[in-house]
This record gives sequence, structure tokens and C-alpha cells, in this order.
Amino acid sequence: MSERTNYVPGTPCWVDLATPDIEAAERFYGELFGWEIPELPDSAEMGGYRRAKLDGRDVAGVMPLMQEGQPPAWSTYVSVDDAEAIGRAVQENGGTMIAEPMEVSNYGRLALFTDPEGAFFGIWEPADFAGAELVNEPGAFSWNELGTRDPSAAKAFYAAIFGWGFRDNDMGEMGTYIEWLNGEDSIGGMLDIRGRLPDEIPAHWLVYFVVEDTDATIETVKSASGNVPFGPVDIPAGRFAVAADPWGAAFAVIQLSEETVTKAP
Repeated sequence: MSERTNYVPGTPCWVDLATPDIEAAERFYGELFGWEIPELPDSAEMGGYRRAKLDGRDVAGVMPLMQEGQPPAWSTYVSVDDAEAIGRAVQENGGTMIAEPMEVSNYGRLALFTDPEGAFFGIWEPADFAGAELVNEPGAFSWNELGTRDPSAAKAFYAAIFGWGFRDNDMGEMGTYIEWLNGEDSIGGMLDIRGRLPDEIPAHWLVYFVVEDTDATIETVKSASGNVPFGPVDIPAGRFAVAADPWGAAFAVIQLSEETVTKAP
């Protein structure tokens, strides 16, 4: 099992969901991934924030919508060792600070941003909490993918912020898929969404969750009033689809290929 107690800075370490109905979301994602999303002793003082658990391990966060007009959405957080330095770098390279670095109890420090194209992401400077305790297993996240209409600008921005490199992969008729590299480790991806998604869908980070059977999972999404805008299709990493929960929060599910499982850290 891919258990984690720490993350190398520059690695996506946590994902969370903003939703208008936590109890209903627990039923939806519980049926989908086997999660429990209990109210925690400090949930009230943290604005209703909860941690989704799989077999007792923290795998994702769930919180209520914090302001009027906020869309339900999944968000990606990258582990860092200096939140202030990253915040300065974001702003110096054309990004926008949404929430400046703040203490989150004794867990760590959080800051929120958008990149120059408007894709929302967060950073996490850990103290007592490193991030997800389980990854790359059914019911846990395994991949974080930027959808952008300006890949060249995104490469420059995230290289300046996190020191990421990249690797271009020729996918034939599907075009070029870009892997983000943190040192030698492949830690995420990027897709040029021009011509792939409607113009009204902004740049965004998409979270992939591992499942044992993509087709069966998609049927569960549909039966639970979710939506499936794309897939399932086969790609080198496995069989995947993009889904949305009943409130419109988009995410991907993937049944990893044997080769991908073998290579997973």
C-alpha cells in the first residue's frame, strides 16, 4: 500500500472538496470510494472542515462552501517548506494570492492562489500533518493534472514557483501530454484544453482517484445522480473517465494499468 508520512517539497500532498452538502457528499463519495467523513473534534473551529478517511487513513478534505457564489470544486495542494517564499514567487511571476499564508492549528500553514491563467491551487507547509496518508490505491488520489490553454506560460510559471521540470509525451492522435517533474519524480500532468473543452470552462487542476473498476465506478456515479462528461477510455496509464458529483465538482477516476502500478512510488 502507498502509505505516506511525508512529502518531498514540490509534490502534491493533499486534495479537498468544497461542497454545499457535506452529509450528502459523504453518502456519494462513501458509495464511490468507501470513504467515511466524520465530524472531527476541531471541525467546528475550522469552519466545518472534515477529513475523509479510508480504512482509518486520511485521504482527502471536505468542507462547506465558504462564500456566496463559490462553486463546488476539488482543489490540489502542493507541499512546500516555506509558504512565504512561495507566496512571493507566485506574485512575482504573475499569479494571484487568494489567501495569504495562515496557521491551521498545529497542522501546518496554508496559502491559496491562482496561476496567471486563473487555475486555483493551494500550498501546504506541514507541521504535524503532512497530507494524505494513502495515495495510489483504490479510493485515494494518485494524480493531479493542470488543464490550461497556455502550456508554455504554465511551464514557465510552475518552474519558477516549485522548480518543476517537464517531459513532453507524444500521444499520437491525442496530441502531446506533459508530465511535471519534481527532480526525477513524475508528480503530475498538464493537458492543453484548447479545442477539448468549452471556452467557458476555465483553467483548472483536476484530481484523479484510483478505482478498481472504472466502468463499474462510472455506473455508480450515474446511479447516484452524478454526471460523466468524458469516458471511460483507455490511456497508457490505465482506463479513466472524468466525472462530476451531483453538485458539479469535477474529478477523474482511473483503473491503473499493471505497468503503472508497478512504477508507482
